Amino acid sequence: KTGPEPWDSLQSPGQRRGLSAQPGPVHTLNLRGIFPPLTTPFSATQEVDYTQLEGNLCRYASIPFRGLVVLGSNGEYPYLALRERLELVSCVRRALPRDRLLLAGSGCESTQATIELTVSMAEAGADVALVVTPCYYRGAMTSAALVQHYTEVADASPIPVVLYSVPANTGLDLPLEAVLTLAQHPNILGIKDSGGDITRMGLMVHKTRQEDFQVLAGSAGFLLASYALGACGGVCALANVLGAPLCQLDGLCHEGRWQEARDLQHRLIEPNLAVTRRFGIPGLKKAMEWFGYYGGPCRAPLAPLSSPQVEELRGIFSANGWL
Repeated sequence: KTGPEPWDSLQSPGQRRGLSAQPGPVHTLNLRGIFPPLTTPFSATQEVDYTQLEGNLCRYASIPFRGLVVLGSNGEYPYLALRERLELVSCVRRALPRDRLLLAGSGCESTQATIELTVSMAEAGADVALVVTPCYYRGAMTSAALVQHYTEVADASPIPVVLYSVPANTGLDLPLEAVLTLAQHPNILGIKDSGGDITRMGLMVHKTRQEDFQVLAGSAGFLLASYALGACGGVCALANVLGAPLCQLDGLCHEGRWQEARDLQHRLIEPNLAVTRRFGIPGLKKAMEWFGYYGGPCRAPLAPLSSPQVEELRGIFSANGWL
């Protein structure tokens, strides 16, 4: 067994999930909890800095995350070469005990490329494939086309698949009717929904209650509301910065301590907006540095924050009692 000891403080929850005959054995996976979508550390020359990544992983080891997400939107996934993507997954897997889940982004524009990358991610050590909607030809991405795409990927994948809808980046919301159809696939575990439409998320939970399908909130700003409607966890950019408070919020919600949860949620909304919609990944990486993590530069063309932007960001964290 590898990895820092503090991860061991969490018991590994289990939930029976059968896969179709093609992918192989039955998996037992429960997505309940908080997952930070890891940022990718770059050096001053914009090369992946694996030493700094390992440093961040050591610091995250003391936080009771359910697992980690590699190669999500906050990992600057579109800017990484294939070899970098695979090495990042391998690096994180080496640092993570087996009972912590590793979700890896494997979505590509074509179904064939997505299948190939998903298989490679499994070989590199990922437990779950996080598959974003293909969107370049979004006008042709009908519900039927997306159901066909995800069905073929899930049929071929040796690991369970989590759907990923992030309309802010793709301009495409995975249609609810497609989600409900795909929820019936034995190798599709759930969805990360970053759209923030709480009505839609509530309907997903309600209409898939007969399926073994788990809904993850895609942002810290609506985490409590998602839990109140039955979501099981969250993949939250802010967890790179405020991981412990988000795990605390997760615990309060699951214990039904709603007033305390609401008070904490209120203090997380503005910082979350600041490191997502307002300032994006450059803001997220800057904030990480104030909390003892390595943020570092982004890859061009993502530009660093200006001095006034940095001061505004710091002010938001300070005003909510985090700095």
